Amino acid sequence: MRSLVFAEPGQPLRPEDRPVPEPEPGDLIVKVAYCGICGSDVHATDPGPFQIAAGTVLGHEFSGEVVDSRADGFVAGDRVIGIPVRPCDPCRAESGECRDGMGIRCPNARVIGMSPGIPGGYAEFVRIGARQVLKVPDGVGDKAAALVEPLAVGAHAVRAAGPLLGRRVLVIGAGPIGNATALFARAAGARDVVVSELDPTRRARARRLGATAVADPAAEPLDQAFAGLTGGPPEVIFECVGAAGLIQHCIELAAPTGTIVIVGVCRVEDRMFPRRAITKELRLQFVLGYVPDDFALALDLLRSGRFDADAMVSDVVSFAELPTLFEALRRPNPHGKVLLDPTRQ
Repeated sequence: MRSLVFAEPGQPLRPEDRPVPEPEPGDLIVKVAYCGICGSDVHATDPGPFQIAAGTVLGHEFSGEVVDSRADGFVAGDRVIGIPVRPCDPCRAESGECRDGMGIRCPNARVIGMSPGIPGGYAEFVRIGARQVLKVPDGVGDKAAALVEPLAVGAHAVRAAGPLLGRRVLVIGAGPIGNATALFARAAGARDVVVSELDPTRRARARRLGATAVADPAAEPLDQAFAGLTGGPPEVIFECVGAAGLIQHCIELAAPTGTIVIVGVCRVEDRMFPRRAITKELRLQFVLGYVPDDFALALDLLRSGRFDADAMVSDVVSFAELPTLFEALRRPNPHGKVLLDPTRQ
């Protein structure tokens, strides 16, 4: 089967022909319909302490069709999406899932597509445990289904924020995670959902996906812009970029007794001044990924028809096109979600 493999930093992903994986008991073999490029994929191939190993087939945001099943409840032809978290071997042997319910938060779990031994969806086929998939409901297309994983991140972030009904919300960053977070914040009843984003194309996409307003932080101080749009400071802030200095920036922006949810992954040391957060009695909540219920919620959103999935997708590429675009995503760019279509020529 065709696949794309990480070789070394500074080199584009390499095409490689590999055998179709064989299922073990409890596993499914899924023919990939679409697989998203995640910012985590790009960052994982940067040099540094978090770099993945050579030989890894990336890709953890995939939808597809079961072609081989060694698990009850699934047959060839079932359309599925993956919850891309492989439990540790003792849990897999016992029940196929984390016995402690920790999921991605378990230090012994591994994300599909983040190590050579667990290849991901930048390939024609992927192996996954049946306990780590959900069936795609009728009426939800394969392209939309491939967005469930980033949508689940947004759902998880909004759950972590607590009640949002009637609150003023600021989302920093209009990438796929920022837009997913804004979408679920609106669904949770936030009065205002303002998305701050430097890129004009991304700002326009955020509006289309449901932000009540957008702000350009380069054009006007963000505190002034937000207050002008909503009448006061943000009561809840979602930091969805992960750049150094943004946590402190959020502390300065937040209303007293407000909540800051840190969704973006900053990969360098950062500094903050706790006294400012203390004087405001702020709550800082860090989040990691999702739980299975977040995937189910995202699928329900897609099934409801209340989400314009096409608005989140900025490009669909082939195996041949993906390496070049993957490298382009290392720099500031206007893209939303980019999907691999393995059948595309």
